[in-house]
Amino acid sequence: MLWPFVAQLAANGLWSILFFGLHWVFVALADLVLLWGLILLTISRFARVSSLAAWLLVPYLAWVSFAGYLNAGIGWLNG
Repeated sequence: MLWPFVAQLAANGLWSILFFGLHWVFVALADLVLLWGLILLTISRFARVSSLAAWLLVPYLAWVSFAGYLNAGIGWLNG
């Protein structure tokens, strides 16, 4: 039941390594797409147990969406 939560935590940590550590901007963007899907899956799983827990993840999803926009922009501007 908690595997999507653990997976999204791992994907989140991996993004920092890919983007800041290795400077693999487009691989980091792919990781964000995966992370976005995992957050949606986590929200749907949490909603079965607690609607409050699910709604508390919505700002996180919005933040990851904005980070994806910035990540894509940096990739596009830097080629």
